[in-house]
Amino acid sequence: MDESLQELGEHIQSLLSECVKSVDVAYGELCINVERDQILQVLKFLRDDSSCRFTCLMDVCGVDYPERPERFDVVYHLLSMFQNHRIRVVLTTDEDTPVPSACSVFPAANWFEREAFDLYGILFADHPDLRRILTDYGFSGYPLRKDFPTTGYVEVRYDDEQKRVVYEPVKLVQEFRNFDFASPWEGAQYILPGDEKASGDEG
Repeated sequence: MDESLQELGEHIQSLLSECVKSVDVAYGELCINVERDQILQVLKFLRDDSSCRFTCLMDVCGVDYPERPERFDVVYHLLSMFQNHRIRVVLTTDEDTPVPSACSVFPAANWFEREAFDLYGILFADHPDLRRILTDYGFSGYPLRKDFPTTGYVEVRYDDEQKRVVYEPVKLVQEFRNFDFASPWEGAQYILPGDEKASGDEG
């Protein structure tokens, strides 16, 4: 299997040498890294070439590496039912540089790209309807970025008096975040809340 994938990778790289940065076989799948601006040419080739015939777009997702100048990977997973192969196509981008939308090649990319925009803030040029798809209308930030706080910025609740949903800043009670990590068998070296009511004398 790996040999056939390696041959397929060499075939793709030989015909798309100006587009493909590297080819690798890992975990039983062929993975190619491509130039961001050439992604549509690569996807069309993978779909139409007789040795490839990757006609099914299974997923488009993002990966965040905030320490890099181009912090995002955009990953396309394709399936060839004719060749019984899978391929992973990877490109990099930053917060401001849009990636060409794959909707013209694979219409299924529409919602996948909206999800990557919603959760990572990745921009897609020429997308027919690039707006949030999973988070709320007034949501602020991108929740799958690694620098996004796990608690979020706001909390949502229904207000009985106003008869509507209201947004409030997240409030964290300090006592619940202050841990001493003492062994429960040894006990804490201070009076726990509530223990001050107990005297040392038994009834």
